Amino acid sequence: MPEKEVKPELYVIGAGPGDPELITLKAYKVLQRTKVILYDNLANKELLDLAPAGCELIYVGKHPYGEYTPQERIHELIKEKALEKGLVVRLKGGDPFIFGRGFEEMQYAREHGIEAFFIPGITSMQASGFEDIPLTHRTVSEGIWVVTGTKKDGSLSNDLRLAMQSNSTVVIYMGMKKIAEIAATYVSEGMGETPAAIIQHATLSKQKSAKGKVKDLEKMAQENGLTHPAIIIIGEVAGLQKIPLQQ
Repeated sequence: MPEKEVKPELYVIGAGPGDPELITLKAYKVLQRTKVILYDNLANKELLDLAPAGCELIYVGKHPYGEYTPQERIHELIKEKALEKGLVVRLKGGDPFIFGRGFEEMQYAREHGIEAFFIPGITSMQASGFEDIPLTHRTVSEGIWVVTGTKKDGSLSNDLRLAMQSNSTVVIYMGMKKIAEIAATYVSEGMGETPAAIIQHATLSKQKSAKGKVKDLEKMAQENGLTHPAIIIIGEVAGLQKIPLQQ
């Protein structure tokens, strides 16, 4: 009997903010039939248990400010494994299309004749609700600005100053290395008293957080042992008081 022809496919899947139960049902089903998983540092390793026996698991993580797998090598693995084995899953923390390089990987796959599909994940800012912080709230926040704390060249995003001029919640990804600069930017604009929060390891049992004023962001991080991976939330929603359960 002739060997079954291999159909090269790539699924770029969002693993969500941490809790493996927050992955989508669609992603769950694809993970159960994949041949290869290329997984990131922030993807919960428990999700690898969903893979069938014989699935090849390859770590291609990128530790913030540390060692990482070059993007070019990830591209090579996508091509190599898809052509060799068929279905490849690229499992990335959060949502791969929000400050991730998921779209680049899909483009690369298609340029090499590999069908590519996207399955979104819950991004970490949506996990703010686990700390009773809604991203929007009537009369308090008119929208959401989502910015990166560190651009490709290492500088703080200029969009932060634009976001500060609005009545919207500001969410900063990858901003812990720039936390002092972020605070100073708000203080320089007379907005140092704006409520702020830092959430690390959102949705996991080791989740930690702190709330205070944006002027004190660096102090909040130091006193509570907060570092990356974490998100910074700035705006009135971070100052809303938790309503106690009525007996």
